[in-house]
Amino acid sequence: MEYKPHIAEYKRGIVKQIVDLINQYPIMGAVNMENLPAQQLQIMRAKLRDKIVMVMTKRRLMKIAIEQCKEKKRGIEKIEEHLKGMPALIFTKENPFALFKNLKKSKSKAPAKAGQIAPRDIVVTAGPTPFAPGPIIGELAQAGIKSGVEGGKVAIREDSVVAIEGEKIKPKVAEILTRLNIKPMEVGLDLVATYEDGVIYTKKILDIDEDKFMHDLQKAASSAINLSVFAGYATKGNIKIMIGKAFNDAKAIGLERNIIDEGIIEELLGKAERSMLSLKNSANIQVQERAVVREIKKEEPKEETVDIEKKEEGALEKEKEIIKEEQKIEKEAKQKEKKEAPVEKEVEEAVKEEEEKELEKERIEEEKEIEELEKRKSEEAKKKAEEERKRQEELKRIEEERKRKEAEELKRRGEEQEKRKAEELKRIEEGQKEKEEIQKLEETKNETEKKVSEMVGRVRMHVGGKEPTAEMLVEETRAEGKKEIQKPAMREKTASELLGALQKKGTLRGEAATTIKPLEEKKKETDEEKWKKKEKELKEAEDLAQELVRKGTLRR
Repeated sequence: MEYKPHIAEYKRGIVKQIVDLINQYPIMGAVNMENLPAQQLQIMRAKLRDKIVMVMTKRRLMKIAIEQCKEKKRGIEKIEEHLKGMPALIFTKENPFALFKNLKKSKSKAPAKAGQIAPRDIVVTAGPTPFAPGPIIGELAQAGIKSGVEGGKVAIREDSVVAIEGEKIKPKVAEILTRLNIKPMEVGLDLVATYEDGVIYTKKILDIDEDKFMHDLQKAASSAINLSVFAGYATKGNIKIMIGKAFNDAKAIGLERNIIDEGIIEELLGKAERSMLSLKNSANIQVQERAVVREIKKEEPKEETVDIEKKEEGALEKEKEIIKEEQKIEKEAKQKEKKEAPVEKEVEEAVKEEEEKELEKERIEEEKEIEELEKRKSEEAKKKAEEERKRQEELKRIEEERKRKEAEELKRRGEEQEKRKAEELKRIEEGQKEKEEIQKLEETKNETEKKVSEMVGRVRMHVGGKEPTAEMLVEETRAEGKKEIQKPAMREKTASELLGALQKKGTLRGEAATTIKPLEEKKKETDEEKWKKKEKELKEAEDLAQELVRKGTLRR
């Protein structure tokens, strides 16, 4: 019997749902929802409900559904490698680039946390910071940021990459970024890749800078027009420019080579007239004509002097009029030349002037914006510096309060410790006194034992025929024994009283008292045993003496 694994019905339903959506929608996207708050996810789903369908499930079920569709949708299995973090699938009929743009707009900035993956290279730019010199310099160095002190504040000396794309953000780096108010993370639906008609569009392809794209497009169009005009490739878009260029080039050649044509005849006449006037002025023709007139005047007879003078005056008047006319024609020619300048050049100059005005206007606006930004930054920096100063003062005050409390606590503990030491010393002294009392008791007992031993020795000596007599020794021993027995009892009572007094004073603790009491009882028992032993020895000595008397060996 072949074994078939049991698959839950709800899992089959999820896989079937994903397969149906893949077949229904032309575009499928892989989304990473890692670190996305639930509240923001609900808001985004509500906004995009009409545009996309989102499915969130286990990565394994997604892969099974994609594998089932790879025969109908070629290359769709390549999207499996883009199921990263906490994956989800979205389905839409919207253009992938428009979809990425909408999802990107819905994102918001967030501070970095330790352990998060850097979405890109995180760079800390050079510049001033609101921090005062102190431990912050060492903390910045630990994060790989070079810093120094400028104008009484910590400043970052050069741009520093603190986290590389794809790597985990270290705790120290996350802390520094938060303190610098740098928010490198983006909270939102992170579209990792999309699938459309067998093609996978990754995040880098979908993330287009629209301003840069439009600028590049305009530049490409301008370059294409210039290339087509200078290459002589006529199109609908450049034909007017090419005709104008050809007309201006032909006109310039005709004027340069003096080619007579209906279109440039006036310019040629003006050019010839200007050349004539220039030649006349350079050759000083007016002065030469006056000299000729004077020579003729000398050769003519004197009677015709009046008529000649009149003629000369008339010639001079005409000459003046001609000079005025020439000057007028030259002036008109210059004005006409100016007026007849190429239209394209005038247009270009006008456009250029307009562009310069626009650029100047933009530059002035940018300068104003920069000034406002600088002013705002300066105000923010001052505000932050003031806040930081207040915070530092508050921290300093809290630290001083804490140190003061610690000092008081240490002082109190020191006093308590000194008090305990004094009590301990007192207890040790009292214990020492008690020890001395016990030692005296021991010495008394030892002396008694010694005397008993001496007595026994004397008895034995007497048995050997030596003096003193047995009766005297027995009486003496009994008297001394009684005397010695009474003394320890008195001593023992004194020790008990001392212990009671110590306990009343509180010098001896409970444990010490309980420890001393068994020792005292043990000592008493030992003493009793010793006295019993001595009494036994005394009795034996007495019995021995009586036996010696009975035998007649010992005399009374």
